[in-house]
Amino acid sequence: MRQHYPEIEPYDSGMLGVGDGNTLYWEASGNPDGKPAVVLHGGPGSASSPGHRRTFDPDAYRIVLFDQRNCGRSTPHASDPAADLSTNTTDHLVADLEALRQHLGIDRWLVFGGSWGSALGLVYAQRHPRRVSELLLVSAVTARRSETDLLTRGLARLFPEAWARFRDGVPEADRDGDLAAAYNRLLEDPDPAVRDKAARDWCAWEDAIVPTAPPYPRFQDPEYRLAFARIVTHYWSHGSWLEEGIVLRQAGLLAGIPGVIVQGALDPGNLLGTPWELAHAWPGSELLLFHDAGHDGSAGMREALVAATDLFATRG
Repeated sequence: MRQHYPEIEPYDSGMLGVGDGNTLYWEASGNPDGKPAVVLHGGPGSASSPGHRRTFDPDAYRIVLFDQRNCGRSTPHASDPAADLSTNTTDHLVADLEALRQHLGIDRWLVFGGSWGSALGLVYAQRHPRRVSELLLVSAVTARRSETDLLTRGLARLFPEAWARFRDGVPEADRDGDLAAAYNRLLEDPDPAVRDKAARDWCAWEDAIVPTAPPYPRFQDPEYRLAFARIVTHYWSHGSWLEEGIVLRQAGLLAGIPGVIVQGALDPGNLLGTPWELAHAWPGSELLLFHDAGHDGSAGMREALVAATDLFATRG
């Protein structure tokens, strides 16, 4: 079975102003007359990757990638301490997605989201169901505080040494509180050395909780590292601006939207049962569980994603 399609380059790209001084980088590749599909990257703040294009048959799909606010090639970039993140919320990202769809003249599109992108895709589909032809999610999350609390504190027993270093990266007075909020304060500190250490410590923990993968190469880039850590802690410390559990509670709104959830059984987020709960709350969805894979995926998961896009390409 196929794990990916050949590498391709965009046939079009641009910068879209979305207000509040923000401009989004977007690109389109594949077939300009093909079935539209949009990829929502993870993080939040991870930025898009050329590899995302390879999940789709370039002859069948018009593949749209973009960088969410303040990351990747979008501006202003969160590595600049002057970049204001107050206008970077889930509501803003959903509105950006609609603005991009309209800018590109697309009526409906397949929405593909990974990790944080799966939560964003679910929220977008619940608010704009007529604009989503199918949903394809990998390493699914729903942006509950219980999920982010698990990642910042609940995994301490699985990774005690790494977690102790992570906890000790914040002032002693903050160690029993919201660690994402504590790191976010350090990342907004006027001292660049404080910001850099906080970004390093945060990203070291992100690497530690994905033991099935080597250290993430992008974390070696100081600008990427700082932007990523600022954005993810900004979201996690605010509960992603979503009512706790609302994405799961409103999964019934997705009835009529075909969907596939591709999940690694060794993904730490599974400790809360999120993928199983989502699949059972979303009528017409299918959960594909891979017992040899973690949050970073596997060959089998990649094959399943390509098989799903191949299948969806035959739908109108």
